[in-house]
Amino acid sequence: MFRYFSKAELILWFSSVFFILASFLIFDRENYLTLTASLIGATSLILNAKGNPLGQLLIIIFSLLYGYISLSFKYYGEMITYVGMSAPMALFALIAWLRNPYNGNRAEVRVGYMSKRDVVFMIILTVIVTVIFYFILRAFDTANLIPSTLSVTTSFLAVYLTFRRNEYYALCYAANDIVLIVLWVLAAMKDISYLSVIICFIAFLANDLYGFYNWKKMKKRQKSGC
Repeated sequence: MFRYFSKAELILWFSSVFFILASFLIFDRENYLTLTASLIGATSLILNAKGNPLGQLLIIIFSLLYGYISLSFKYYGEMITYVGMSAPMALFALIAWLRNPYNGNRAEVRVGYMSKRDVVFMIILTVIVTVIFYFILRAFDTANLIPSTLSVTTSFLAVYLTFRRNEYYALCYAANDIVLIVLWVLAAMKDISYLSVIICFIAFLANDLYGFYNWKKMKKRQKSGC
């Protein structure tokens, strides 16, 4: 572990774990499922930042746990998004990452390339998914409908770009983190225990921003053949 991760990555991971644990002990102390999901999520992100397929496997587990947590607060959009979209797409991404190792190294995926046509297709698909989910969420009388719909949009972009092995997946996840922070702030106004979930997504935001930075470095290194 200490050879695989850099000092900065270890500091980021340990800091994330510390703040997640501290927020749980201060604001919650009951929802151990939330704590488990948060720790799995933080670990998956640092692995994803390295381009390691194991991160996608952890994302599948996190999505299922987070979907259940969202259901408890009637955030049906989050539940449907993570269980019905993020988890299956993470499975596809896991397969794609395993099939595209960089120079035979299973611990690092080869960064992919998207043409202008691919980008246009992605945008059209995202609009379609957003519209469909808006009406689904409205039918379920989802709490905070607009932020929930926006979460679907950013989540879909993130998982699609992850599947395509594109470095901008991390920025879309970062945008999704911001939306989720807003959603759970609204939830925490009714139940302070959800403050631990907010801290979790703040930690996720830091990890996703680092993920984008590291993937840019990976892309440059892989292009140079190093």
